[in-house]
Amino acid sequence: MGEVKIVGMSRLHKKLEYCGANREAVKAVVLKNGNQMNEQMKDNMEHAYVTINPRTGKPYSTGDTAGTVNTVITDGGMTAEVGPTTEYSQYVEYGTRFMKAEPTIRPAFDRQVPIFKKDMEALVR
Repeated sequence: MGEVKIVGMSRLHKKLEYCGANREAVKAVVLKNGNQMNEQMKDNMEHAYVTINPRTGKPYSTGDTAGTVNTVITDGGMTAEVGPTTEYSQYVEYGTRFMKAEPTIRPAFDRQVPIFKKDMEALVR
């Protein structure tokens, strides 16, 4: 699966220290935003993963991928990794030659970025 890397983390750490931002407050923002993105991702998946059963013609969704979305906090609380762990989640996100893409991860990330930035800016004011 793809990885998002934020450039300028060392500058951010220096700015936070310069402004006297409390490290525990930063960890709380990271955790809060990670959990919010987790919930948004699951919500997206519950609404997107509806497939038509070719035998019955009725829509269905197993929910397996949404059930594997988790938040892992690393880097001493400074990093939140959020995403599904099913082996096939990238096929659903990006599609294949046999099925159209049903993006759920990127929209959750794109929605959370401005919220995270706003929360972090509030710490350095």
